[in-house]
Amino acid sequence: MERKLTAIFVADVVGFSRLMELDEPGTLASLNAHRSEVIDPKISEHQGRIVKLTGDGLLAEFQSVLNAVACAAAIQRAMAERTRETPQERRMEFRIGVNLGDVIVEGDDIFGDGVNVAARLEGIAEPGGVAVSAPVRDLIGDRLDIAFEDIGDQILKNIARPVRVFRIRTGAGPAGESVGSIHRLFALPTKPSIAVLPFENISGDPQQEYFADGLVEDLITGLARIPSLLVIARNSTFTYKGRTVDVRQVGRELGVRYVLEGSVRKAANRIRVTGQLVECAGATHVWAEKMEGSAEDIFDLQDRMVMSIVGVLEPAMRRAEIERALRKRPDALDAYDLYLRALPHVYANSPDETERALHLLEEALRRDPNYPVAHAYAAWCLEQRYFRGGFHEQDKSIALEHARAADSLGADDPQALSIAAFVQANLTHDYDTAILAIDRSLEMNSNSALALGFSSLVAAHSVRIERAIEHALKALRLSPLDPLNYHPYCALALANLFTERFAEAGTYAALAIRSNPSFRVAYAYLVAAQVGLDNFDAAGTGASRLLEVAPEFTVSGFARMGLFRPTQMNALTSALKAAGLPA
Repeated sequence: MERKLTAIFVADVVGFSRLMELDEPGTLASLNAHRSEVIDPKISEHQGRIVKLTGDGLLAEFQSVLNAVACAAAIQRAMAERTRETPQERRMEFRIGVNLGDVIVEGDDIFGDGVNVAARLEGIAEPGGVAVSAPVRDLIGDRLDIAFEDIGDQILKNIARPVRVFRIRTGAGPAGESVGSIHRLFALPTKPSIAVLPFENISGDPQQEYFADGLVEDLITGLARIPSLLVIARNSTFTYKGRTVDVRQVGRELGVRYVLEGSVRKAANRIRVTGQLVECAGATHVWAEKMEGSAEDIFDLQDRMVMSIVGVLEPAMRRAEIERALRKRPDALDAYDLYLRALPHVYANSPDETERALHLLEEALRRDPNYPVAHAYAAWCLEQRYFRGGFHEQDKSIALEHARAADSLGADDPQALSIAAFVQANLTHDYDTAILAIDRSLEMNSNSALALGFSSLVAAHSVRIERAIEHALKALRLSPLDPLNYHPYCALALANLFTERFAEAGTYAALAIRSNPSFRVAYAYLVAAQVGLDNFDAAGTGASRLLEVAPEFTVSGFARMGLFRPTQMNALTSALKAAGLPA
C-alpha cells in the first residue's frame, strides 16, 4: 500500500435535501455554479487537488496545511458574499473540515483514518464555518492571521479517540492576501440569538475588572435559562475583550441577531453600569439603560443588576423580533414569523384582535404542528373567545386541547408552560395545579415578566394575596414598559379589592386600563373600587366607559366566568350592580 501524509479537506452542503425539496433544478444549478465559479478555482489557486465529488460535497487534498486552511477561509468568505442577498431558507452554505493525516493512496483516491476524521470535522463545523484538528492548528501557528476558537476534545462518530477541534474565526492569508472576515461563519438561527460582549471597565480601577467580568458571566447564565433564546457561550464572546469591535461584524462572526454591550464605572462608593442591546444587521439600538448602586455589598448589587437586565431584555427582544417579522415579505414567512406577527393581536385582548391572532397562530401550527408556544397562545386566544363570545363549549374544549399540547410539547419552555397554566386555571378553576406548573416555569426562568404576570393573576383569582402582590410587583419591576402589564396591574387591583383597600385598587385598575384600554375587566375592577369608596359618580362614569368598550357586558355574564371564589365574586357582582351595570 502506498501511503503519504497530506492535508485533507472535506466540504459538504448544509441541508441539501431540504434545498432539493424546495427547488430541485434550481438547487442543482446553484451547486454547479458555486463549484465552477468559487470552489474549484479556489482549490486550484491554493495548489489543492479535488480527489472526488460526493454528491453535494467533495474531498480534496493539499500538500500544504497552510494552503488548505487559507483555501477554506477564502471559500467561505466568497460564498458569504455571493449569497448575502439570498433569503435564508434558500441560501446554500457549506461546512468544511480540515485534517492532517496519513492516508492510503489507491490510484487517484485516498482512504484511511485521516480522511474519516476530516469528514467528521466537516460534520461538526457550523454552517458557513470551518473546523480543523489540533495538528492543523499547531502547524499553522502564527503564519496565517486567522483566529482559532478552541472548542475542546470532541467525540466524533466512529472515531475511537477524542479529537481536539478548533474553529476558524477571521484573518488574512499568506503574503498579505486578504482573507477578511468570513461574513456568515455561522448562519442565523430561526429563534432570537444574542452575544453578551465583555463590559468595558472605565473606572480606572483595575480591581473593578472582576466585577465587570462577573456581571457578564452571570448575564450569560441568566439569558441561557430562556429556552427561546440562543446565547453564545462566554469562551466565544470573551475573545473580543479589549478590542474595539463593529457589532455588525460580531453578528456575522458569531451568527447572532443581537449584541449586548456595556460599561462599568466606579466613583467613590457607587458603581454605575450602562448596557445597550443592539440589533446587529443595522447597528440599531433596541434598548439602553443605566443603573447604579452601592459597592458595599458588591455581590448583592451584581445579582440585582443581572435580574433587572435579564428581565427587561426578553420583552425588548420580543418587540424587536415582532417588528422584524412585520417587515418580512408575506411569501417569506415561516411558522416563527407567523407566531411573532400574532403576538400584538394576542396582547390587545379584544374580540377583533383575538380573531386576527388566531388566524395567524393556526397558520403557524399548520406549518409546524409541534410548536409549543404557538399552541399556548392559541389556547389563550380561545379562552378569550370563550369568555367573551357566549361561553361556547367548543371554544373551551379546543382551548384546553391546545393548552395540553403546550404542556406536553413545551415541558422545557417556561413561556408555553405559564400561558397553558393560566388558561387551564381560568377554564377549570384548578388553581393548585396551575400554580405548580407556573412555579416549574419560574424555576427555569425566574426573571420572566410574562410568567410572573400570569402567576400574579392566578394567585389573585385564587385569593393568594401575598403571592399576587409579590409576583405582580416583580413583573412590573422587571419589565416596566411591557404591553402585558395590564396583567400585574389587574392582579394588584384584585388583591387590594379583596382586602378592602379600595383607593389602591382603583389606582391599579386605572393603570391596567392605561396599559390596555380594550381590556374590559379592568373597568369592572375600577367600578368596584369606586363603589367601595362610596364614590358613585365615579363608579357611574367607569360603568359607562365599560359599556363603551363592551356593549354586551352584563353582571351575570361576568359572574359566569367563575374566576373567583364565591365570597369574592359576590362582593364584586354586588358592587357592579350598585353602579348600575346591566344585570
